[in-house]
Amino acid sequence: MSETRAPLVRLAGVGKHYGNIIALQDVSLEVSAGEVVCVLGDNGAGKSTLIKIVSGLHRHDSGTYEVSGEEVRFGSPRDALDRGIATVYQDLAVVPLMPVWRNFFLGSERRRGIGRLDIDFMRRTTKSELLEMGIDLRDVDQPIGTLSGGERQCVAIARAVHFGAKVLILDEPTAALGVKQAGVVLRYIVRARERGLGVIFITHNPHHAYPVGDRFLLLKRGRGIGYHRKDEVTREELTALMAGGAELEQLAHELEGIESGAAEELSAEVKRLGLTDA
Repeated sequence: MSETRAPLVRLAGVGKHYGNIIALQDVSLEVSAGEVVCVLGDNGAGKSTLIKIVSGLHRHDSGTYEVSGEEVRFGSPRDALDRGIATVYQDLAVVPLMPVWRNFFLGSERRRGIGRLDIDFMRRTTKSELLEMGIDLRDVDQPIGTLSGGERQCVAIARAVHFGAKVLILDEPTAALGVKQAGVVLRYIVRARERGLGVIFITHNPHHAYPVGDRFLLLKRGRGIGYHRKDEVTREELTALMAGGAELEQLAHELEGIESGAAEELSAEVKRLGLTDA
């Protein structure tokens, strides 16, 4: 019998507080190789705090965090990166006027001899790695600032894959993009999954999450309000959960009661004043 491999990342009952403010409470998720886990929630739901914990920026205060079955408490994002966990933030850390290949190797430049950059190697590698992800740029010497937002996101994803990422955390990569460019990014998320990476896709848009996701964690006010496999929830149900379907239904009942009560009060006042027809 083959041994079951531990998930690349597993969080169990994780919590985080800042003084008296509870930012995250009792949240669990796991992501395995070749899997996309979507974390959904509106602003203030706890998505940013979750990213900071998984990426090593902040330490959790409760619960457990495991990487490939080993419990960890990262002291910095460098520690997480050394374990193969890379984060691509919404505000990409790129230098717009630098060529694509310079941004691809930014901070990890390949050198030939003392002080000499191996420019040919970096150009070739950038071109081939982007092609491997399905990104066919005409010229890797063009400034990265001339690329569309979706293309820049895809370069960042390809860069993380090249430098050994096993888990890719994507922070709202489609938030500021149009429909076409969002579709481009979603396609490269699928490519990353096909290459065996575990992907944690942070988003507030269930219409972007559902086509690529294998599991869905819904957050609200720092708590998990649902954790579903794709075969357990439809796109419509996911959207309703995101929109607070139960709460909206309760609000509708309350408004209906208020309107009914107001109508009764108005009718009584009309009769008291004798304004009804004889």
